[in-house]
Amino acid sequence: MARYRIEGMTCDGCARAVARVAQDHAPGRTVRVDRGAGLLEIEGEESDEARLRVALGDAGFVLAGRA
Repeated sequence: MARYRIEGMTCDGCARAVARVAQDHAPGRTVRVDRGAGLLEIEGEESDEARLRVALGDAGFVLAGRA
């Protein structure tokens, strides 16, 4: 499982958007977002962090590193 700190999630809509981006990036894997803690968890194989960072950036969020 990979855990990432995400900046820019200010509402539940933001959390849903982060989850959508992560799910598109990691199809078939379980994705969980904790808006309050600013965390994204992706279960399964390791994700390509650089590609995920770009995809989240394009959606207006910052992948601030591993948690």
